[in-house]
Amino acid sequence: MLCAVDEALAEAWRAVVDSMEGRVRVHRGSVLDVAAHAVVSPANSYGWMRGGVDAAYAQAFPEVEQNVRSAVLAYHGGELPIGEALVVPTGLRAPAWLISAPTMREPGEQLPGDTVHPYLAARAVFQVWRDGRLEEGLDVRRAVDVIAMPGLGTGVGGVPPDTCARQVSAAWDEVFPAP
Repeated sequence: MLCAVDEALAEAWRAVVDSMEGRVRVHRGSVLDVAAHAVVSPANSYGWMRGGVDAAYAQAFPEVEQNVRSAVLAYHGGELPIGEALVVPTGLRAPAWLISAPTMREPGEQLPGDTVHPYLAARAVFQVWRDGRLEEGLDVRRAVDVIAMPGLGTGVGGVPPDTCARQVSAAWDEVFPAP
């Protein structure tokens, strides 16, 4: 579920959603309004959740920032590289999971106009959903059916909505190629 709180991003999502095999829909509103099993955090590499949609997640899921930071430290030495993703529990029943996929290294970083970070983050989300395992050994895909994804880098990072949408669509095509 591609989510957009503003019309520019919603239009950009609508322009690419048809190429995503009918398995993806657009929701005009917050990711927190969607009945999803997981939400995507377009985080920074250190797991700090103090701005943008991450701040909303930290408020909605009081344990999630510590869960992200602990996982980043345990599995990535304290810095989750752009192009990687991890899945942590939110501490709630729904959504039960948060997929952290950095779009920026440092918190609050403005991304350059030619960035590929939305593509790398989206590809990581799709790959961890397709191939990942939860700590309990369960396949992520068995635990997560609906993922709510906000714009990747479109808030604090300043990525134009159409750039984000094209890159997310390209990542989808790479991870889930048409038969």
